Amino acid sequence: MTGSPATRSAPAPVIAHEHGWLVESAHRTSEGIVQYVRCAECGVRRVDIAAVPVVVPAAASREFG
Repeated sequence: MTGSPATRSAPAPVIAHEHGWLVESAHRTSEGIVQYVRCAECGVRRVDIAAVPVVVPAAASREFG
């Protein structure tokens, strides 16, 4: 890498946002309804599970992508 530390640019900061999850697919299992979701803004994905259809789904995986 060339240049002095004063002239090197720092990496762009990661801007956090509240994800807006879209369900890409879902299916029933013995544990409840598994949903494969994707953030509409950044495209990150995760897997959710809803034990009862009227309960808000909880993340069953970490975000990836």
